[in-house]
Amino acid sequence: MPMSFFGKRGKEDELEQTIATGLGLPEEQRENLEHDVSLLEDEDGSRSQRLQKVAEREVRSAAEDSVRRMHVINLGRCPVCGDHLYQHMSASICEACGWHKYDTPKQGKVRVHLRNNSGEVVGSRVYLLKSGDCLVMHNDVVIAKIPANAYDWVEYVWREEEIAQRRMQITGKLKVPCAWCGAETEPNKDGFHMVHVAFGSSQERYCFCSDECLEIFRKTYPARVHRNCYERSCNDCNLCVKRYGDEAEEIRTLVKDFIRLKKD
Repeated sequence: MPMSFFGKRGKEDELEQTIATGLGLPEEQRENLEHDVSLLEDEDGSRSQRLQKVAEREVRSAAEDSVRRMHVINLGRCPVCGDHLYQHMSASICEACGWHKYDTPKQGKVRVHLRNNSGEVVGSRVYLLKSGDCLVMHNDVVIAKIPANAYDWVEYVWREEEIAQRRMQITGKLKVPCAWCGAETEPNKDGFHMVHVAFGSSQERYCFCSDECLEIFRKTYPARVHRNCYERSCNDCNLCVKRYGDEAEEIRTLVKDFIRLKKD
């Protein structure tokens, strides 16, 4: 579409761009967006652009708040009252103020049990609204809205396979095996080492439970491709493809979390 003399988009182009940002909305909400945008039309579309920038700032602010809350939770504290959390495989609970957050099954079903044993509504996901009403979803659409006074409780049906899979994922994150002997490492103990080395074109990472395991590993697998790879900082080297960032943040974060959990 042609641009104006001053490099700005035309009115129609701005309108189309604004509407395009709402393509991920449900149909009714998208229609409302198109209607509202049409009411705000002006000569150059600047009003709609201005409102879009305001919305972007609000989203960034909300994202910052969300990340801050997640950091507080990750440190084992309640994001509401600051007290200690009881953290389980799929739930974080604060007994002090009642705040809680839990995961729901991705593979199993959800059953909403109606009052007076009058039956149940089955879906793949439910949303418990602030009003107490319950929205039941299936195949990505709402199949029922149940008033707060019409149901007794919600049952989440977890499949054993999904529980086992989650447990394996969590166990894998908390355990850092020694690359030589296979024993579980203790990052807060003397002798723990984490090294990054390249035996080919890509960077690899290894953890060791003792000085002895690291030394045996180094003698067994010398770094022939890159000179002094064991001793050299990855930040100062551009001889291989970095897989874990400048400081291998993934494993370092894991180690820090592991130390924190051990100390608690």
